[in-house]
Amino acid sequence: MSHQVLAGDIGGTNARLAVVEVGGSAKARIVHEARYRSSAAPGLAPIVARYLGETGAKPEVACFGIACPVLDGDCRAPNLPWTVDGRALAREIGIPRTTIINDFAAVGHGIESLSPDEVKVLQEGTVVSGGPVALIGAGTGLGQGYLLREGGQYVVHPSEGGHADFSPTNALERDLLAFLAPDFGRVSWERILSGPGLANIYRFLKTTGAAEEQATVRDEIADGDPAPVITGHGLAGTDELSVKTLELFAGAYGTAAGNLALTVLASGGVYICGGIAPKIVRRLASGVFMEAFRNKGRLSAVLARMPVRVILTDDVALYGAAAVAARTLMDGS
Repeated sequence: MSHQVLAGDIGGTNARLAVVEVGGSAKARIVHEARYRSSAAPGLAPIVARYLGETGAKPEVACFGIACPVLDGDCRAPNLPWTVDGRALAREIGIPRTTIINDFAAVGHGIESLSPDEVKVLQEGTVVSGGPVALIGAGTGLGQGYLLREGGQYVVHPSEGGHADFSPTNALERDLLAFLAPDFGRVSWERILSGPGLANIYRFLKTTGAAEEQATVRDEIADGDPAPVITGHGLAGTDELSVKTLELFAGAYGTAAGNLALTVLASGGVYICGGIAPKIVRRLASGVFMEAFRNKGRLSAVLARMPVRVILTDDVALYGAAAVAARTLMDGS
């Protein structure tokens, strides 16, 4: 018997909500979805109430993956002026069986939903059955998570490793750290590997004279979000400063992914997700990302054996949240 649940993927920029059909013999299916600007809302409850009002949906259970550390059912989002209390949210939206989880925990729960055409292989590697799986993804912020085999099944663990200290590996990255330190004091990986991080790298390279800023690109950046402008020109090769920005970004991204892979010994695979990776997957596949990923000295050979894949779909977190909601439905909790 199938049921409809409410699933959410709540990021620092956008909130995606969906009614998902789960249960029965068929694969979970998104029945309806909508996207809202989370940064323009005073909290999550008004967004959910709007969605339920627009769709007339009456789900029995709900689960929201939110870009924040979730502790005892509460979270304070670092990239949103929100504090989400899971119990209060359940009352406000009228769905008593409501769960909030970290957004990368939602990705972890959604991994099983992926089909072969929804991933891009960067390194084939050798999958160790039951081995740890690492998740890392840059978007509005930098998310991380991992899966460990426990009691015959994978258990998803969220992480806030994206807020760990940025660790440069070459002279250019050391100069970047020194450049950003006066602005932020402590410089985390998220200050580099995120949409705002792309703008930080671009500003650093412009200031240091790595390439001259084009007036047209400057005007495009002034008109909106710098990240898509920089990635667009960087991928097209129409602006040297943007090309160099993407190159530095990809190298740092590979380093961070390799660090996480070592930390959890991700013999089960490494998944690169988030909003930026699918857009720059050609650059990630071009060499600098994987070179930095494997550049781990005496442990380089270990990294060379780990499977590395980019998740191309942004539905994985929705399906993961839906899977958690379905489990709540089956448990009757």
